[in-house]
Amino acid sequence: MLEIKHLTGGYSPHQPVIHDISFTVKPGEIVGLIGLNGAGKSTTIKEILGFLRPTSGKISVDGLTMDDDPDRFKKHLAYIPETPYLYPELTLREHLELTAMAYGLQESEWRPRMDSLLEEFQMTKRLAWYPTTFSKGMRQKVMVMCAFLIQPRLLIVDEPFVGLDPLAIHSLLNHMLELKKKGTGILLCTHVLATAEKHGDRYVLLKDGRIALKGTLAEMQQQAGLLQASLDDLFVHVAKEHIL
Repeated sequence: MLEIKHLTGGYSPHQPVIHDISFTVKPGEIVGLIGLNGAGKSTTIKEILGFLRPTSGKISVDGLTMDDDPDRFKKHLAYIPETPYLYPELTLREHLELTAMAYGLQESEWRPRMDSLLEEFQMTKRLAWYPTTFSKGMRQKVMVMCAFLIQPRLLIVDEPFVGLDPLAIHSLLNHMLELKKKGTGILLCTHVLATAEKHGDRYVLLKDGRIALKGTLAEMQQQAGLLQASLDDLFVHVAKEHIL
């Protein structure tokens, strides 16, 4: 699925933010990308999505790199950002239809899926609304629905719970788990460590742009020498110590 090998990069080739990062996301698993603010999580995501070009290293999805075929590469991905980005001149309906068109989905495929998502996220009555009338939580729901409409091979989720009400968070998690069952690989970036520990299969814990711990919870406990530690305990341990 997603394979990252020796990734180094950032906003300037002379001052890299991330250093020699390697990890994978396999089909049908959730990998938690965690770390303090400034640890390199967002930079890593931007490199994967092609918003930034790495100084060195390789990023591939199903063996395909951005340089091989940018359009095919991007059609494997869906992204739920922390901050919703919507077109002010498009209604909710038009956002969903535009997403389906961009990914080349057949109407017979996406229309029933759209109706189900609208009902699940309680947005059916807002199809003709524009983003300026939406709360932050409602704007986030639009991003979530667009991602689930696609049903991608790889889903990248960056702090998705910000602004969502508890019912929407429940629906979001349920849909993520359904995608996981269907073979979608999910990279989840979050500070909600209890949720990451409950639903994650493996984790990548970054500190100062480098991988401090990596693997299953049990593997990271072994690496840190804290055999009974929770994910939260490991996070705090790495934040306070120098494990590089």
